[in-house]
Amino acid sequence: MVVEDSPRSTITDDQINNTLTNPNSRVPETDEDDLEEGEIVGDDDTASSKASNAIVHQPHPLENSWTFWFDNPSAKAKQAAWGSSMRPIYTFATVEEFWGVYNNIHHPSKLAIGADFHCFKYKIEPKWEDPVCANGGKWTVIFPRGKSDTCWLYTLLAMIGEQFDHGDEICGAVVNVRNRPDKIAIWTKNASNEAAQMSIGKQWKEFLDYKETIGFIFHEDAKKLDKAAKNRYVV
Repeated sequence: MVVEDSPRSTITDDQINNTLTNPNSRVPETDEDDLEEGEIVGDDDTASSKASNAIVHQPHPLENSWTFWFDNPSAKAKQAAWGSSMRPIYTFATVEEFWGVYNNIHHPSKLAIGADFHCFKYKIEPKWEDPVCANGGKWTVIFPRGKSDTCWLYTLLAMIGEQFDHGDEICGAVVNVRNRPDKIAIWTKNASNEAAQMSIGKQWKEFLDYKETIGFIFHEDAKKLDKAAKNRYVV
């Protein structure tokens, strides 16, 4: 920090820092106190303003950048290709940016039926066709309609905060708002890496304090429309 020299006095960094950390302390007197009665030098508000300006709030960067995506149910059409109505909303790279966005968007319980809200690592699209996702799969947890808000937040915090031992395997997460149960899923890169997938599934349940059994589906199985995909792994 640099404090500009005054033509009459100089205040050191240590003196200002002491004032900021101890509100009852005062900056040591200078030769300005020798001024004759009635001569105006400045007021406390000016000094306080200068001290406040000296505080610099550093952002807290995340290990990865992440993008929120929204698939608007009103824009979906049966004739349109899946994912064609999906749009990126905002990319964030710091803790402050995340909370700035999260605190100003609807939580799952306030979204319209049929909405899909994603949070994926930057430059990974939440689609099977994305090269990073193509050979992956997903873990899914289920909640009664409108009861997924807290677990959605906990999932986001664990994911962007790199709380998973195999966090490099994670592509992102999605909450599906439906007429019956809501679903939250974590997408991963390499479905055949059983050890990594099992670790992610077990840790996720612990983070959410989720008691029910959850299953992992390979994307390649989910693409087969002639039958429902079966769980390859369960925890």
